[in-house]
Parts: sequence; structure tokens; C-alpha cells
Amino acid sequence: MLQGVYIAYRKDKTPYYRSSIHYNGKHVSLGSFDTEEEAHNAYKEAYSIYKSNETTIDNYTNSEHILSDDKIVTILNHRDNKIYIKTPIYLRSGYFSYFLSRDKELKFDNDDLFYYSSHRILARKGHLYVNDFGMQYNILSRFGIKNFAVCGSDYKFANGDSNDYRYSNVIVINKYHGVHKITYRNQEKHQVKIHFNGDYLIGRYNTEEEAAIAYNKAVDYARDKGIKKNYIDNYVPDLSPSEYSEIYDSIELPKKYTDYIDNLAK
Repeated sequence: MLQGVYIAYRKDKTPYYRSSIHYNGKHVSLGSFDTEEEAHNAYKEAYSIYKSNETTIDNYTNSEHILSDDKIVTILNHRDNKIYIKTPIYLRSGYFSYFLSRDKELKFDNDDLFYYSSHRILARKGHLYVNDFGMQYNILSRFGIKNFAVCGSDYKFANGDSNDYRYSNVIVINKYHGVHKITYRNQEKHQVKIHFNGDYLIGRYNTEEEAAIAYNKAVDYARDKGIKKNYIDNYVPDLSPSEYSEIYDSIELPKKYTDYIDNLAK
């Protein structure tokens, strides 16, 4: 067999060819190929990248390669930073880049390196997510941002770069369901609305915790009346049970909302 090539067999006994290379004490798998020559060419390309500085993280997209883009990023990081990471991560000074595609470089703090070195980021319908324990998690959830949050309304990127997921750059505006920060009569308020064939205003509150609890109370009222809708309760971790209960009991739901729910439940 040509150097760096190993033959393998599919379930139907047809052969295919795997390619790999050893570098700096690490066995690096390069992928599977239909022909021995293709697998050998992949090995030669990997060898060339490891042994020469001609290909860099800044210019590798300028030409076509036998190896996948993900694998090239992995090899470049291994060569330059002496660390092998399976996902397409390249270590920078003080942060790391995750190359989702040739034209999409995501930036993360080093605190997230362990997680994303073992979790591959996927894209679907504009959302970025990972598979974890059989579930799909939006990467924004690591910042406490709820699903279906709207950029610019519920969160924003401080430097305007929507590919920069470093913690200092992701600003959470509204972290609770049904709660939105607004300016009302020249004061900052947290407005609560709940949707039932239209939006119903529950109230405006001084703190987001109070607003989150008001939303929960509105949801509880609907549930108690037998209204079955899949609303998600807000979890308010900064309050003790007694503090939560005191705020909950002090909130009075608007009559317009309770009358609507009462009529809906008839």
C-alpha cells in the first residue's frame, strides 16, 4: 500500500481506503477515500502542511484541498500550537476561533475551549447548536439567552460582530420569558406581556426579577383555569423561596387579563 494508506471494507465487503499520519507523537486520521491514490494524496497534503509554513490559518481558503477544511484547521492548530483538537478550532492569543465554514469564523473565550473541543457546532435555519446528551442546545443558552430570542431586542453584540461569542461581547437584554426592557415615562422598566391570540399586557415593573415572577403568575392563572398552552416558567435563581413567594403574592394581575382567561375557560 502507498504511504499513509490503509485498506478497509464496508459491510458489503467492498473496499475503501483510509488515510492517516503521525505527527509529534499523535496519530491523526485524515479521512476515508474511494481509491488508494486519493488516500495517498491526502497523506501527502497533510505531510506538506505539517512540514512547511506555506499554508497558514489565514490563507488556507485561497486554494482547493484534498483534505476537508475542518481537517486542515485541525492540522494547522496542531502544527502551530502543539495541541491536537478534533473540532475545527484554532487557538489565538487570549481566545480561540471555531471555523464553522470557510467564511464563518466564530470567536470564543478560552473558558469554552474544553466544551467546544468535544462538541461540534452545527447550523440550521440560522441557529447554531450542539448535540449534547441526545438533545440539541442553542449555543446562546450558555449565556442564559432563551430559545427564539431576538438579536437586538433580547440580546446584542457589543462590538457589532455577530460571530464574536466572547462573554464580554454578548450583552443579555432580556433573559426571562415574556419580559422586555423598555423606557416608560423616562424611566427604565421591565414590561411583561403574555400571548393568547394576541398580546396581553400584565404590567411594568422596576426589576426584571419581579417582571419574571409576574409572567409566571399570569401563566399559573391560565393553567389553574384549565388553559393548556406550552408556556415555559421563568427560573429566578437569585431569589430565595421566601423572597420569590413574597413578590408573587404582592403581584396583582390586571382585570382585563383575568376576565379574558375566565371567559376562555368557560
